[in-house]
Amino acid sequence: MRDGVASETARRVAAQRLTFRRVATGYGDPAADDRLTRDVAGSTRATTTTMTRYLGARTTFFDMAVVNAVDWGIEQLVVAAAGYDGRAWRYAKPGVHWYEVDHPDTQADKRARVARLGLDTSHVSFVPADFAATDVAAELRATGFDATKPSMITLEGVAIYLEREVLASLLSSFRSLAAVGTRLAISLSIARDGVRARLEHSAFRARVAAVGEPVKTVLARDEVAAFLAATGWRDTGVGSERGRAAGLVVLEPVIP
Repeated sequence: MRDGVASETARRVAAQRLTFRRVATGYGDPAADDRLTRDVAGSTRATTTTMTRYLGARTTFFDMAVVNAVDWGIEQLVVAAAGYDGRAWRYAKPGVHWYEVDHPDTQADKRARVARLGLDTSHVSFVPADFAATDVAAELRATGFDATKPSMITLEGVAIYLEREVLASLLSSFRSLAAVGTRLAISLSIARDGVRARLEHSAFRARVAAVGEPVKTVLARDEVAAFLAATGWRDTGVGSERGRAAGLVVLEPVIP
């Protein structure tokens, strides 16, 4: 992303989410999430593209990962590359604390919107971080994160925009915080076969490059397991075949 400018892809995803059906629970404040999302979207209207179906499935995947964690009794949720994600409000529950980790520029814009809208942030800690330069684990600990307790970590929609070495370092950093029982939900970009898939990916590359957020990491399917293992994680096998084929996976820490 461009320095000093909030993420444009994060804005566009927020607009798309206004059209998606979200996982419902008996707790939380969905209206607060919707208010934030509408504020971000402004006059922008979601358009139907080849990405729409994927974004809908990705949103449901991460909604379920969060809801399952909260329902299992997890009390710490880390939303990495939070963008304009509003799950900290949609799925807020007494006793659960959220840590939003994001680039300072996007986070500053989001915090200004949250303050203007009057949304409660007593259950949220904001951790500004440039993933290429910040020791994320150290910053989380300094903000009150307890590495002795299990947590849910989400890394949605950003792995593709990080250099391979930066992504590996970030995953290793999260592994250093992962107590037994921790899970990490991630969306990876995995190379697909076929002419149509390659054309769609090429068009996507051109679109995001045009707004200053170029694609940097796409993994071959046969290297995913080794890449994750090198950072201290492994695939739990949770999720649908289609979702996992699209790179939507839930990880657990490798225990020596």
